[in-house]
Amino acid sequence: MRGEPVLERAFRVLGAFTEAGEGLALHTLAARAGLPKSTTSRIAAQLTDVGALERLDNGEFVVGLQLLEIASLAPRGHGLRAAALPFMQDLHRVTGQHILLAVRDGNEAVLVERLSARGAAAVKYRVGGRLPLIGTGIGIALLAHAPGRIRKEALAGADDAACVRRLLATVRTDGVCAVTVPNPLRSGPTAMSTVAAPILNRRGDALGALSLVAPDEGAPRTAAVTALRRASLAISQAAGP
Repeated sequence: MRGEPVLERAFRVLGAFTEAGEGLALHTLAARAGLPKSTTSRIAAQLTDVGALERLDNGEFVVGLQLLEIASLAPRGHGLRAAALPFMQDLHRVTGQHILLAVRDGNEAVLVERLSARGAAAVKYRVGGRLPLIGTGIGIALLAHAPGRIRKEALAGADDAACVRRLLATVRTDGVCAVTVPNPLRSGPTAMSTVAAPILNRRGDALGALSLVAPDEGAPRTAAVTALRRASLAISQAAGP
């Protein structure tokens, strides 16, 4: 721990927050950050002073609005979101399900937007949250157009590498894939079906990926596959080079 840059420790404190609107007591914040309580207290106070954290009347810390203001300027997330939102809203209105938009950050996907209908099945996704590239449809769509090193590392950790390779090939050939995964929530359907498509620039690099998440009905929805593919192409055009 000694010698670790202050900035890295500050990001460890910020990274302790995992749920939207979550308030953390100092001892919880320290435990999650893996830092001594005294160090965490000092860093949290400094982050509060600059608006990165806020302290509630009960003493708990929450993420501050200053972070939202800064994060909204991120070009990869905000610019893509602006281009994608009209098409996401169309899909959301027609399907009545969850529509997700994500970008790749290293070996993970970061969710930059989520539209959810009131009657849609509950899912554990949040804007700003991270998802694995293996085991999620939107992650597979991103992985299909990731650098070879990233694909190799992801495949090395896959339980069924052959299946993942087939899905990656499907994305590269058809521009869309369908994946069924267990629902981690106890309530609602036991499995969720994801249809996902990459959003590519003119060079063929992935700007992000779009997905529709709905209760599994045993077979991919042809209409959903077609709609996702068309929307991803339209977003690619709207996002520019």
